[in-house]
Amino acid sequence: MIVDVVLGMAHGDEGKGKVTHHLLKSGEYTHCMRFNGGCNAGHTIYHNGEKHVTHSIPSGVFHGVTSIIGAGCVIDVPKLFQEIEELEKSGIDVRSHLKIAYNAHIITDESLAEDSTDTRIGTTRTGNGPTYRKKYGRRGVRADEIPELQPFLIDLMEKLHTKNPTILMEGAQGFRLDIDWGDYPYVTSSHCGIAAALQNGISPRDLRDIWGVAKIYETYVGKKQFQPKGRVFEAMQQVGEEYGATTGRQRQCNWMNVNQLRQAVAVNGVNKLIFNKMDVLREIGQWRVLNPDSYFDSEAEIREYLEFIFTGKHGAEVFFSDTPHAI
Repeated sequence: MIVDVVLGMAHGDEGKGKVTHHLLKSGEYTHCMRFNGGCNAGHTIYHNGEKHVTHSIPSGVFHGVTSIIGAGCVIDVPKLFQEIEELEKSGIDVRSHLKIAYNAHIITDESLAEDSTDTRIGTTRTGNGPTYRKKYGRRGVRADEIPELQPFLIDLMEKLHTKNPTILMEGAQGFRLDIDWGDYPYVTSSHCGIAAALQNGISPRDLRDIWGVAKIYETYVGKKQFQPKGRVFEAMQQVGEEYGATTGRQRQCNWMNVNQLRQAVAVNGVNKLIFNKMDVLREIGQWRVLNPDSYFDSEAEIREYLEFIFTGKHGAEVFFSDTPHAI
């Protein structure tokens, strides 16, 4: 077995769907697996000139590979079938390739009702938090209890360890939203790092490349104050079209925090790091990072700086990318 993993390095919305879609174009992978989160995620993918936003379904369906919703995910069944139908209207064959771990948990009406009244931290109100609470409280409903899901169910241990697959693991949210490592309580309800991928029947011995995905600036959706005052941040919102793919809420913007990114790279063992949305700061005409606070006269200077930090000190291969297609 060979396993590559795509992880968000910040607060989500880093472009993980784009990177996953790009890697799948190689034709190398036999499987693609979503391993955490649920319909609170939103991955924007441009396929054959058409824009798609997926929430629960792995990006592998666009490439005809086995696409698994893993055991660490939670599923809103009506929304899942709505997503399937929307993709099939665009000519994407989902049902032939979609598989669901029998032990993934289900978002119930009770969980949705509970989440709808939670206004503390700016949750997406998709029922994820209450569902994970029930899972760990051993009161949850699992996928193998839902009749409509029976045709899709698999046992990950049996499916993955009896063959020799090459798997691309597609993460949701970002490391700064991790329930343990994020800015608590302004976090998501699941784990978002490499450990979450391994909880889906994956051995650490099988890991090959760990792709960390970041923006050249940072964004955040939620209740805490993240965006400083200033026209440059308003320009980031406008030029970067910074609206949440799931909620539609405007994202707050700030400069990239290098120290926090270094922590995310180190903790997750990232060996390939990609910076998205270079074109946004190029159009704005300002290049800056935080912690340490540093200004740069040109794009070439900030590239050199980031390569020095993340290749020279962390051993990660660094890539730079524009919006929304190229890597």
